[in-house]
Amino acid sequence: MIPKGGYTNRILRIDLSKKKEKIVPLNKDLVRKYVGGVGFCAKILWDETGPETDPLGPGNKLIFATGPLTGTIWPASGRFVVVAKSPLNVFGRSVAGGHFGPELKFAGYDMVVIEGRANKPVYLWINDDQVEFKNATHLWGKSTWEADEIIKGDHGDKNIQVASIGQAGENLVKFGSIITSRFRAAARGGLGTVMGAKKLKAVAVRGSKSVTVSNPKKFSRLLKNIKEKIEKDPFTQSIKKYGTTSLVEPMNEIGRFPTRNFQTGVFPMAKKISGDVYVKKYKIRDDACFSCSMACKNFLKIKSGPYAGLCGDHAEYESINSLGARCGVDDPEFILFANWLCDQYGLDTISTGGAISFAMELWEKGIISKKDTGGIDFSWGNKKTISQMIQKIAWKEGFGKILAEGTKNAAAIIGKNADRYAMHVKGLELPAQDGRAQKSMAIAHAAAVRGADHLTHCTFYDEMGFDKIIKMRFGKRYLPQMVDRLAFKYKGIMAKECEDFASMLNSLLLCVTGGTFWPPVLWWRELNDLYDAVTGIRTDVKKFKKNAERTVNLTRAYNIRLGLARKDDTLPERFLKEPAPDGPCKGQVVEQEIMLDEYYTKRGWDIRTGLIPKKKLEELGLKDVASELKRSGKLPGGRA
Repeated sequence: MIPKGGYTNRILRIDLSKKKEKIVPLNKDLVRKYVGGVGFCAKILWDETGPETDPLGPGNKLIFATGPLTGTIWPASGRFVVVAKSPLNVFGRSVAGGHFGPELKFAGYDMVVIEGRANKPVYLWINDDQVEFKNATHLWGKSTWEADEIIKGDHGDKNIQVASIGQAGENLVKFGSIITSRFRAAARGGLGTVMGAKKLKAVAVRGSKSVTVSNPKKFSRLLKNIKEKIEKDPFTQSIKKYGTTSLVEPMNEIGRFPTRNFQTGVFPMAKKISGDVYVKKYKIRDDACFSCSMACKNFLKIKSGPYAGLCGDHAEYESINSLGARCGVDDPEFILFANWLCDQYGLDTISTGGAISFAMELWEKGIISKKDTGGIDFSWGNKKTISQMIQKIAWKEGFGKILAEGTKNAAAIIGKNADRYAMHVKGLELPAQDGRAQKSMAIAHAAAVRGADHLTHCTFYDEMGFDKIIKMRFGKRYLPQMVDRLAFKYKGIMAKECEDFASMLNSLLLCVTGGTFWPPVLWWRELNDLYDAVTGIRTDVKKFKKNAERTVNLTRAYNIRLGLARKDDTLPERFLKEPAPDGPCKGQVVEQEIMLDEYYTKRGWDIRTGLIPKKKLEELGLKDVASELKRSGKLPGGRA
């Protein structure tokens, strides 16, 4: 089976230790079973790393991957995924938009697999078939924005696409991000930290090749149809106008907007930091990722005050929350400043805000004082402290060195029962959803392989009460409980189905906007037809869904091999035992164990341990995975 379109059929292999590169053909079995993107990466990471691999050692693999839709004119297809063994010692995955992914495809590569460690800072220069290891000592210590500008200037080409790390990744902060197009971040899970450990400052790409589709007529017909559906959807105009900032007020209204380190989900000043404020007061123009008709990014400029002259893309919903409400801040201009500062240093805004708000609650509870913080006041809403700590975390200075380890490790260092206030799952700080107000997000956070995450499962359907969508995609037998945000029944089923779909999106590489989850106009049959039109690979929906399920199970198996099990699929105690104090969800806690039982049952996993039975793995064509887990006693009933 040779794909007729959608793939370049080439993988670029890089050894930083030896400064050698080679191009290898894309394995056709890889295409057949894993489609692209995260599926490809999962298979390579399983085969080439393991429990013995140091995430920050030369043996770890850092993989930049595209999908068969990357580089086409399909809406919201300007994506790429980065995968490695995370510094949190779990399967690490992060996806970003912009233009880097398509440019990598235009250079002629489906993936770049990087191993080893350079003896001094380097950046990769990929110009079609020309691959060079360039000296990056002059870039080390520079911000992501500075690196982007210098690299483009050195090559005399402003259209070069650069994915770089800032000082956070260089200094091995546990939540270093990779930044491209200045404002697009592959942020979660510390993959920028893996890049820094390899002494790799950046990957710069320029391509001149094209991406073909197998059936242009069918592709054009599907494209016209999806664009019409997107334009007719009532949700589309809100996305185009506000992007994810449109979520601030609605999520606050349902008590799902984390405030003061998740003490509550209601922020009284939410209106002051809403999407409407950013659009009306600061917007200059629309901004968009490659080939996206949604243009959901607003380019903003602060015209007066202490941050006058600063400009850039709007802060996403997650960043507005983590650097705003979660820290008790209601200043929209400061949030923009802090967000852009994180982008420059290469810091995950969610984890950065999570770490700082964690410290603020410790301060409130009297667990830390100025003696611990070097004289810095961690009172709620202290903007000076937040800006100072962003810098100190990036450079690992003072108390910032402790927070740079992430809340899980920081709590262990601090002691004094600090772990009670560390809002993380598997070491990854929680994103901006209070699971007490939306039970589907609670199970999503708990079960996600990379740690607390809303985009592994994308359980958005009960968020806005999409009862018609739920009825159409899941069946009316699940109503009204599945659409009820506060009901726990059937949320495990929703999590399983949405996780499979999200996995396929991250293999094809489509954004959650642009007609997939938001607005919800594409589902399995449409994706299968699209895959056929692009690649020429004919498959039925059942087999197509199995490809997604295979990738989900392989990433789970990766974590199981590292020693993770049901015990690790757990939320902080706050959500399980502390009822929501106010708002529409007042009195609610998360019924985690009931939802996990339902989720595991739907997945065919062992309910008691969360391990994957041999039969399930073999059913998915993962016999080799089953054999390895059996040898290590990590199948149900084994030694683990």
